[in-house]
Amino acid sequence: MPGVKLETIGFDKDHLHIVMLIPPKYSIPSVMGKLKSQSASQLRKTFPWLAKVYWNDNIVWSPGYFVSSVSVDEETIKKYVELHGHQDSGQLQLKL
Repeated sequence: MPGVKLETIGFDKDHLHIVMLIPPKYSIPSVMGKLKSQSASQLRKTFPWLAKVYWNDNIVWSPGYFVSSVSVDEETIKKYVELHGHQDSGQLQLKL
């Protein structure tokens, strides 16, 4: 989609964080739908074994997503997204 840019991507164990610039002419749901469908298609082409894992519906991504805007400067948000998985690993532990 022209004008849509992925600024920063941060990976965690079971999810990822993305900072995106989306022009106002696009709705967030339409951008997310296209991003998920095109990336899932590419993942299935690159990793054919995914068909064995997702055999029923051939779905790679969960159907939902979370969107938020915050009143923090852009550099702080990008740094959080980049380092999120590294900073959180091992901080939360369940003790019985």
